[in-house]
Amino acid sequence: MLLYDPDCGFCTRAAGWVGKLGCECAVVPGLPATLRASGVDPDRARREIPFIDEHGRVTWGSDAVASALATGPLPTRLAARVLMARGVREVAQVVYRLVARHRHRLPGGTAVCAMPPAPDA
Repeated sequence: MLLYDPDCGFCTRAAGWVGKLGCECAVVPGLPATLRASGVDPDRARREIPFIDEHGRVTWGSDAVASALATGPLPTRLAARVLMARGVREVAQVVYRLVARHRHRLPGGTAVCAMPPAPDA
């Protein structure tokens, strides 16, 4: 299950692609009640997208995107493997953080999409 930020237009649009690509995971708005019921940290979920696998394990950010892609047809499963490959994974994590930090400036983004301040700020 991929839990996206329903208040962010960019996140909503990006989450919509998961189904269009043929991925078979549930794509669910990360509403506070859903996050709590799933045992997902709501503060972290505002900064990184969470994916919960069938065993209840949570992955975050680019790893969550790769986990969602891994539920799809062969091309998306291959993309997931590439995203998780040594060297690529680290770059994907940096790119994910960069995109997340600037999501309010991307297509579909609005001021509501702006990242909340880091917990130590």
